[in-house]
Amino acid sequence: MLKQVVCGVLAALSSAGLASAQSREAQKWDGPFVETATPVVSGNFADLPDVESFVVTRCPGAERHKPSWMKPAPGWDDKASPIDPLAALGVNGREPTPAATLNFQGQSNACGCSPPDTVGAAGATQFVQLVNATSMAVYNKTTGAVISGPSEFRLLWPSGNCRNSTAGDPIVVWDSLASRWVLAQFSTGNGFCVAVSQTSSATGAYNLYEFTTPSFPDYFKIGAWSDAYYVGANESSYSALALNRSAMLSGAAATMVRFTATAPENFLLPASVVGPTAPPAGTPGIFYTFKDDSYHGGGADRLEFWHFAPNFTTPASSTFTLGATLNTTSFTYTVCGFFNLNCIPQGGTAQKVDPVSEWPMWQLQYRNLGAGGQKLVANFTVDVGSDRAGIRWYEINKTGATTYAIANEGTHAPADGRHRWMGSIAMDKIGNIALGYSTSSASEAPSLRYATRGPGDPAGTLQTEAVLQSGGGSQTSSNRWGDYSAVTVDPADDCTFWFTGEYYSANGGNSWTTRIGKFVLPSCLVPVELQKLSIE
Repeated sequence: MLKQVVCGVLAALSSAGLASAQSREAQKWDGPFVETATPVVSGNFADLPDVESFVVTRCPGAERHKPSWMKPAPGWDDKASPIDPLAALGVNGREPTPAATLNFQGQSNACGCSPPDTVGAAGATQFVQLVNATSMAVYNKTTGAVISGPSEFRLLWPSGNCRNSTAGDPIVVWDSLASRWVLAQFSTGNGFCVAVSQTSSATGAYNLYEFTTPSFPDYFKIGAWSDAYYVGANESSYSALALNRSAMLSGAAATMVRFTATAPENFLLPASVVGPTAPPAGTPGIFYTFKDDSYHGGGADRLEFWHFAPNFTTPASSTFTLGATLNTTSFTYTVCGFFNLNCIPQGGTAQKVDPVSEWPMWQLQYRNLGAGGQKLVANFTVDVGSDRAGIRWYEINKTGATTYAIANEGTHAPADGRHRWMGSIAMDKIGNIALGYSTSSASEAPSLRYATRGPGDPAGTLQTEAVLQSGGGSQTSSNRWGDYSAVTVDPADDCTFWFTGEYYSANGGNSWTTRIGKFVLPSCLVPVELQKLSIE
């Protein structure tokens, strides 16, 4: 979340219990509120000038946005945090995580800003990476060579707030059901700018939109669904928004429907469809969050799944309701204390960095496996004991309209003293899972690692991890490490995982750089008729 340094910048519920819960939870949300955005058409991204450096407007002393109602329960003691019960599962030795088959340099700091908020996705023939604040580059998926850019994303707009914005928090999503790119960043005021490609090529023209919000939509994230592009944001309260996808794909005026929380919640991350198969007809958009018994009104540690059913013809008929609550194995919500940004140690410097452990991590990926069922994968950072960061991850089964169940939950925290945070998780077409993340310790610079698992691996475990990029140095002048990284699945084979994140090649105050790599689990490439045998 760039606003730190840059301005502008679950056991499933029964049907009776669910109806009662939805009635109670609906009282916590105001809406729907409605806005319509008029589109502008861009020129080709490939025609924008390459950028070597550009200037952003700074906000000295700004912090990550913390809603005023978020505070620990009375008597809460961070130092009393127990050992995470799932960390003891460790890693499994069934087979090692595969090495990268392509590993190349991404963008470096051209904006003089921090953090980079590195994000990327694979499309039909290209890989697109965005970093603050905001530059975009398009790469060849086979060689890693730059096809176009880096160029300033804002220059797609001919004029106005979006043209003038260097506010950051970039987002890139591949809409797998339409073979289009969805790109976004903050506007100059309270709002965000969205570009939807007119073709499957990221180097071509885009349909451009600016959506406004009543307050700054910090940490906004976008999910591509079959009926809408869904958005979660941290405004003065948490909000959930739906953008008219069909209108944006065609370049027509697009309605935004918005609900906002009126009581303590947590950030809601929207799901993105991955793979070629849409959710069953009529399935509403899915958002999820996690809640801790010490912070969020008591109760058990849990996951919540919310359902957004927008009606873009009659917006007043839109609904936002609780779909299911799943109690989880206990976890400790924050690392180093509540919104403590000075937490993760780094080798060679006393400067510590932010674990961003308060909110779900990018992305919530949804996959319809047909006969294999509907799946979601999710992750967030937890305290595994003694203020050491690890990653709690989930594989969720979804059946019917409102039935969710935890198929797998684990805490990835090998007993090597390293912190693991800034996770991103994805699933391939046969159910293999990959988790990418940053690692660091008091004697080691931040690095990029990843770990995988197959459907036949022991429950709650990942395979022995692999290194995408060893850090050559640490960040010496700021606690704001990037707020997200990205693991996505290549739509060309629906098997290959892509991972991008940040690191330092040498100690520096603001000299971050990024890495991009891809890897694949061999079982996914086995012919369909042999996959069952390979898993067994």
